[in-house]
Formats: sequence, structure tokens, C-alpha cells
Amino acid sequence: MSRSPFAFILLLILGLIAVGLLALGAFPPGVTPQPVERAIPNERFQSSR
Repeated sequence: MSRSPFAFILLLILGLIAVGLLALGAFPPGVTPQPVERAIPNERFQSSR
């Protein structure tokens, strides 16, 4: 078994990234609800002349 240490470390890192992505896909983080901000029309604040 004459595998270079660089290839083993690279394979290990890629495996950890794949496991992390699979875990993130299986258990996604919760979404925090945020209030909806609506734009108010400008005509409401202009004075009627």
C-alpha cells in the first residue's frame, strides 16, 4: 500500500465535506420568521392643495 499522504488527506477532506453537506441536507437549520415590510405609497404623505 504505497499511497501518498497528500492523496489520503485530500480524500479525507473531500469525504468530510460530503458528509457535512449530507447532514445539512438531512437536517436543515430552522428559518427565523421576519416581519414583512411593505412600502407605503407617497401620496399618503403629500399635502392636498
